[in-house]
Amino acid sequence: MRKFENLIDKWEEHGTGSLSSETVAIHLSEDDQVKMSALCEMYPKMDRESLLRDLVSVALKQFEEALPYRQGTQVIALDEEGDEIFEDAGPTPVFLSLSKKHRQRIMSPALK
Repeated sequence: MRKFENLIDKWEEHGTGSLSSETVAIHLSEDDQVKMSALCEMYPKMDRESLLRDLVSVALKQFEEALPYRQGTQVIALDEEGDEIFEDAGPTPVFLSLSKKHRQRIMSPALK
């Protein structure tokens, strides 16, 4: 029974949403190409594009989670104990803002 739950979990995580109409071509280092070839051989029912798409997706999620918080000078709220919460002056707000801008551009029906 757990096998179906694992499959459903994978489909929920990776099989929903839509794909961008933009194609991205990349040149891999020789070392990364070797590793991709090994992955393709290990998972012959997965095509190279799907493997790369999954790897990029996971890498971007981990990148976003790893962005550091840097305390700014502006107080934006108070917590439940009345302590000040300062703005994030690090790269996270910039990344999120740019992601929002590009999400609107890529997902806009007027541009498709």
